[in-house]
Amino acid sequence: MSEAAVEQRKTQLHRDRWSALADDPQILSFSERLTPEQMKQYAVFEGIKDPILEGLTTDVALATWSAGSVLFEEGTYVDVAFFIVEGRVSVSLERLGDLSDAQPIFEQRAGGGEESIEQADHEARQAEAKGHEITRLSTMDADLKPGEAQELGPGEYFGEIGAMSGWPQSVTARTLTDTTVVQIRLPALRTMRRRAKALKKHLDEIYRERSLLAQLATTPLLAGCDEAFLTELKDQVELVSGDPDGLFVTEGEAADALYIVRSGFVKLEQSFGEGEVVVSYLSKGMSLGEIEQLLEGGKWEVSARSVEYSELLKIPAASLRTILQRHPDIEARLWESATRRIKEMGAARRDVARSEFTKIALDRGLVEGNSILVIDLTQCTRCDDCMRGCAAAHDGRPRFVREGHKVGNLLVARSCYHCQDPVCLVGCPTGAIHRKGLREVVAVNENVCIGCGSCSDKCPYDNIVMHDTGKTWPDDMVPETLRGEDRQVASKCDLCRDTGHGPACVASCPQGCAHRVGSVEAFRDLLDL
Repeated sequence: MSEAAVEQRKTQLHRDRWSALADDPQILSFSERLTPEQMKQYAVFEGIKDPILEGLTTDVALATWSAGSVLFEEGTYVDVAFFIVEGRVSVSLERLGDLSDAQPIFEQRAGGGEESIEQADHEARQAEAKGHEITRLSTMDADLKPGEAQELGPGEYFGEIGAMSGWPQSVTARTLTDTTVVQIRLPALRTMRRRAKALKKHLDEIYRERSLLAQLATTPLLAGCDEAFLTELKDQVELVSGDPDGLFVTEGEAADALYIVRSGFVKLEQSFGEGEVVVSYLSKGMSLGEIEQLLEGGKWEVSARSVEYSELLKIPAASLRTILQRHPDIEARLWESATRRIKEMGAARRDVARSEFTKIALDRGLVEGNSILVIDLTQCTRCDDCMRGCAAAHDGRPRFVREGHKVGNLLVARSCYHCQDPVCLVGCPTGAIHRKGLREVVAVNENVCIGCGSCSDKCPYDNIVMHDTGKTWPDDMVPETLRGEDRQVASKCDLCRDTGHGPACVASCPQGCAHRVGSVEAFRDLLDL
């Protein structure tokens, strides 16, 4: 392919990636693909070499927003970080009543049982109503009190914490003046953070300043520690990032720290014969190193690898000893976690099939699912009543496909997992695909869906399809590019949330072989291992 053809392809890719946003009526101007020379005009790209900048060009854009524009709201998922070139932006807490709903709770994913999304949500709300505390993961881009706002100006970043962690934004960002920003999509942001040491240091400083204290305070392991101690600790904590399959610790080496997972998943492996077995995994809020730190001079019992991208907090051993001296109750929590981990490792080594299943669950995203449709093929007669039941509940259009990956005797149907970290929500230009409440159903509002396909493209499990409505967009449609075009909508499972009954796929199965599972353990219980 000629150099001109390559450039043309990159330019078209840039337009495809930014087209939905570029049509926003609040935007006064939106750039075409920037060259490396143009990018070097902005301090955010300082110290990055031309070949790397060239690889970033499709995921970087320059936009000027009109005064009063809302760049994002609390509770929304965005995969873009912003760097202010000119103008002023206010970040504030505005939707105070909805904010807590948008932030997920910590949970021990590797040790939980089967539980429906609705039941978990109901129980959490009941607990809060009775005055019980629910520990939530902080994703604050700014350390604000209710009703407060913070003003940002040229040279400042915002949105990067939510974008990097994949969790809902915790503030609303609104322009105070006509404002020009460099917008950086997540793939470019990750590359920049990895390749530009100065930028990584700056972003880490922002996170340490704005969010780390709140995150430490809400981490289950450190719950109850006084603010003065946590303030001292936050200056000692190291922020660690992992690329897909990146190694955090190596089995047999000296254990010098305790890790807490900030985002993503971490796979734990142990030597077994001439290879390795997966003995467990960690998700947000869970810790690594309890066994090793409780036994002085301990060596790592496992190797820990990142599954996709992950972010960890590293607490040095010396700092941990101070924690245990000041807060003896934390040692008890460490022993509980260590005991559970030892049992998991022992079970995995005794049962290789269990280990293999854990690996499959990580590789195929089953650990993400809050409600996964599985069908026991040893009982299924292929009658398709599950499909007919789903279609009847959704005006004749079934929301899943009775095919997919097979794991032992189970078929994982192509039906939305209702992930705990739903990447499909990121970047929806209208907010049509959404999650309203705590661990709630991921659903599509077809009245505002413009059929752009963003959610379908982002779903890693191919569980969202674009449905042709048989209609065309009217002549007054915005954006104008849709006028006269065939109207499509994103179609996916919504757990029959508006029908007044449970999922029709499960209720309609005459053999009782369709199941909705909310944890890896519940999935394993259905397997003929």
